[in-house]
Amino acid sequence: MTIAQSTNGPWIDHIPGNGLWSNAILVTKGMAPYGAVALGEIDQVCEKLRARQSEPHAWWEEWRAMGRRLHARADLLEAAGHRMSAGNYFLRAGMYYFTAERFIYPGPDKREMGRMAIDCQTKGILRRHQNVARVEVPFEGKSLPAFFMKALNTNAARAPTIVVFNGMDNCKEMSVLFAGLEFAARGWNTLAIDGPGQGESLRLRELYARHDYEVAGTAAYDYVAAREDVDAAKVFVMGYSFGGYYAARVAAFEKRYCGGIAMSALHWDLHGWQRDIKRRQDADPKGTPQSAFHFRWIMGCIDDAEAALEKAKQFSLAGVAEKITCPFIIVHAGEDTVVPVANAPKLFDAIASKDKQLKILNAEDGGHYHAQADNRQVGIDYIADWVEKHV
Repeated sequence: MTIAQSTNGPWIDHIPGNGLWSNAILVTKGMAPYGAVALGEIDQVCEKLRARQSEPHAWWEEWRAMGRRLHARADLLEAAGHRMSAGNYFLRAGMYYFTAERFIYPGPDKREMGRMAIDCQTKGILRRHQNVARVEVPFEGKSLPAFFMKALNTNAARAPTIVVFNGMDNCKEMSVLFAGLEFAARGWNTLAIDGPGQGESLRLRELYARHDYEVAGTAAYDYVAAREDVDAAKVFVMGYSFGGYYAARVAAFEKRYCGGIAMSALHWDLHGWQRDIKRRQDADPKGTPQSAFHFRWIMGCIDDAEAALEKAKQFSLAGVAEKITCPFIIVHAGEDTVVPVANAPKLFDAIASKDKQLKILNAEDGGHYHAQADNRQVGIDYIADWVEKHV
């Protein structure tokens, strides 16, 4: 396999020398094609941030300020009866609040910023997309929050459905747009869900990450299979970024899914991976895409780095990938600086299914950064074309 020379430029390395902020900015910019952000607004924030890189609160202050500006405009439009226009402003305000929240240390301020983000994003999504409903998926005596986006362009009473789990620092509000819109256009339903350690489940319900994600996968399957608009024989499980581990784990143990999708392949050694990240963070806090506390937070060990690393030892696909017998596809970035590209062929080789596919996307394909954050549509189109062959 030949990987094209890197074309990384300001689109990916928005603030040279600051990988922490540049990665977060890229993830936010990546939502522009779906109306969730505006590039001009992002540029305004980033120009202010360039001069404030040494200030500890600059990140959340500037993104919150943009969110507040749009939030106020959304409220005025809503009061005037312009719900669709208000929806646009709510959605963008919510995304900027979510970006602001990213580097706030866990506590009351982070929780409140997360609450505002979820509230605004939900208002925006429901106003702009009439085929979406907010739902609750029963889970261990509680529930997991999710969006269900109904299929379009189909006369089928029961449609194929893709269950989408997020990455380590993403949310269902993003998934339902960058994945769900394409899937709906092709005649499929999407359940975009915040599992344990993700999105709203983490921020407002204190449900932390767990290695046995088949428990959440089973809950999601039971929910969609019981719906009258879902073809229970054609339900796929998908995960992106850290969710690539979750999707593989679910496909290995919940055999009712008809196929699995990993939009990034991981993990074989989460403990070793996170220990190396911690070493690099200690040397240069701006040199990795992840904050120093985020991993501890999702693991429920915010005050104990060693406890978080110990818990990480359970997260491995060794001895698990061999149990995947359903059709499975892996889409990975050829220049992934977050998760080593070597993980992809390793997972591919270990999967037992005879119907499996591996695609490494490079710069020539147009989406060569981690989980195609530089161009989500490239990865989603490739995945959707694969799904079309299996429904």
